[in-house]
Amino acid sequence: MPEKLKIKLSIADRIYPLTIDPSQEEGLRKAAKNIEQLAKKFEQNYAVRDKQDVLAMCALQFASKIEQKGIDQSEGAKEAIERLVALDRLVDSKLGIK
Repeated sequence: MPEKLKIKLSIADRIYPLTIDPSQEEGLRKAAKNIEQLAKKFEQNYAVRDKQDVLAMCALQFASKIEQKGIDQSEGAKEAIERLVALDRLVDSKLGIK
């Protein structure tokens, strides 16, 4: 069983101690860095005083990106299926299959 790693992440001026699998470290550190950068951007561009509001805006931003990717992939899959069905019909018609 892999040994757990203890790390500390700083998000919105708070330290969060975590015990994780070593394979998760890079992703968690990058995520924390992205949250910090986005939070600073929101604080600079909007009159936001409460860290909770900034974190809520960050959560909404990241969640909406994930949802939009799912929507885009779903639409891409539908288009691919439609094209494959059309191609299948074309092949069938050329082969004389009804």
